[in-house]
Amino acid sequence: MVVHPGHPLRRPLPAAIVVRPARTRVVVPGALVFLPVAVFAGVAMTLPARDRLVWQDSESFKKSEGWVESNFGVNAKGNALYFDLDGRAELNYADVTFSNGEVQTVDFEEKARAPGTYRLLDFADGRHVQTVKILARARTEHAKLTVYIAK
Repeated sequence: MVVHPGHPLRRPLPAAIVVRPARTRVVVPGALVFLPVAVFAGVAMTLPARDRLVWQDSESFKKSEGWVESNFGVNAKGNALYFDLDGRAELNYADVTFSNGEVQTVDFEEKARAPGTYRLLDFADGRHVQTVKILARARTEHAKLTVYIAK
């Protein structure tokens, strides 16, 4: 797992992490600039209508794997990021990298979350998302994260 210099989280990260590479390779130009940490609200909601969804991808993981870093090569423009959690999982943090090199870290505060749909990040001005990285571990035998970008 790579945590770049300047990453805003200061707590120790798990010692053992399974790193899943992105299935879609996306190159982020220039140096990364970390924005102040956003704390996750954790409020379940309804996913926007299908015609507003411009991208989605998912990653499954097992309780026996422990902490898993899932990397999603998004390369799409939208107004908000959502994720759907199937199964119960403990979430550590997410890094959302934009095309201009800015990175928004969302702190889940290592809390377990129930199955449901959640807004990860809202950027109503429209942003081009390059990648999303989420560190999580299943608390049920299997869990699945599906990430969406909506317009």
